[in-house]
Amino acid sequence: MHSIKILRATATSFFVLSLMTACGKSNSQTTTSPETSPIVKDSVQPYLTTPNRSKLLERQPKVAFEATDNSQLDKITVDSAIQYQTMDGFGFCLTDGSAKLISEMAAADKKQLLGELFGHKGSAIGISYLRVSIGASDLSDSVYTYDDMPEGQTDQNLQHFSIAKASIHLIPLLKEILRINPSIKILGSPWSAPSWMKSNASSKGGSLLPQYYESYAQYFVRYIQAMQKEGITIDAITPQNEPLNPDNNPSLYMTADDQRGFIKNNLGPAFKTAGLSTKIQVYDHNANHPDYPMTILSDPDAAVYVDGAAFHLYNGDISALSEVHDRYPDKNLYFTEQYTPSTGSFGGDLSWHISNLIVGATRNWSRNVLEWNLAADPNLAPHTPGGCTTCLGALTIDGKVISRNPSYYIIAHASRFVPAGSVRISSGKIAGVPNVAFLTPGGRKVCIAINTTDHDRRFCLKYKNKIAPVILSAGAAATYVW
Repeated sequence: MHSIKILRATATSFFVLSLMTACGKSNSQTTTSPETSPIVKDSVQPYLTTPNRSKLLERQPKVAFEATDNSQLDKITVDSAIQYQTMDGFGFCLTDGSAKLISEMAAADKKQLLGELFGHKGSAIGISYLRVSIGASDLSDSVYTYDDMPEGQTDQNLQHFSIAKASIHLIPLLKEILRINPSIKILGSPWSAPSWMKSNASSKGGSLLPQYYESYAQYFVRYIQAMQKEGITIDAITPQNEPLNPDNNPSLYMTADDQRGFIKNNLGPAFKTAGLSTKIQVYDHNANHPDYPMTILSDPDAAVYVDGAAFHLYNGDISALSEVHDRYPDKNLYFTEQYTPSTGSFGGDLSWHISNLIVGATRNWSRNVLEWNLAADPNLAPHTPGGCTTCLGALTIDGKVISRNPSYYIIAHASRFVPAGSVRISSGKIAGVPNVAFLTPGGRKVCIAINTTDHDRRFCLKYKNKIAPVILSAGAAATYVW
């Protein structure tokens, strides 16, 4: 997953104020999907979350557009004629631990939860993108790959390759999810190659030995084909999760030059020969090294096989994604992981993640935003020996009791209202209110905003020379739909 040496700043908890609109008190949550309900052209529908949890993605009274623009308030001007990248979706990493916890729920409870997470009716949050591990991640209950061998033995022709361990919980759950949302996109990422392919013959650290590059390329091909036989399409893969972090368990160290050579000479040609359309996203690590993906993209013989680059933000600045976009505008960008710590605050994490990821990543050309672990138990398990012990799931599952944690609402503020196929559109910047806007396939305009100040922020949403005045309290997040 990530290095324990996290360098990002942790946002502090904000003084609690009620979140309001200019029209007064809140009312009950909607019972109709925002994307399928009738468009109301003359008013804005807010959905609000406060740092003290008094409002959690709660529908508020509509705010009418005013025909004359005579307000002296700051304005977020939304222009749907100015369009940027198409969105692939918002979601989570469905780890082995998440799959196990959800799969072991009572059938009726599991059905209800999956409908809430992946459906589009009522208050469902419409997750549209998932990341899964190829083999174990550090939030699996044991370390494994899909071709483990006894110590000292190898399997260069992959005669022992098997996804049987994924068939215990992950594959059956993915099939249930696909019945709810058949178009959900799935990204696969390995935390490690099989130990017999590695320089240290260990699940932790070490590098991929050159003599096994071709075997490892075929390992990906076998994985994608095996999942396809189960009716599961892997939309994209990354060659390695966090290639510059050898300290996790499992993990593998892979330099940019090594990844470039592997893609150019082995992985890309293997996909082409097998007729696979699965995308290759390079890097899959922190924004402090945009040079890593650019090393690969600068080589035309490697870049021809590459769809784009994936990032995390445990280090660096989200603007690094735009550095890559500006150099290689024909390549796509993705944001594939960020966790919320068990030691964080609801308001602090809500503010930091919406500012930097929901707003920051998408404003810097990312086609998706994924938070880390979908679910954990009250002890933050399962995890491998040496795996993350502070990773708070979006859900805490304790038998029949389900708690919804910060990352649930962070993602839901986008996933519920911005379906796959939406396009990011222009929205103006104002002090203290990071924001981003989208045009959905159904024609709705969606603006997501967070008040990062310690006081109420009064401003207007402006669209086609009409304004809607709103008030957003300290630390509160809002999704505005019209």
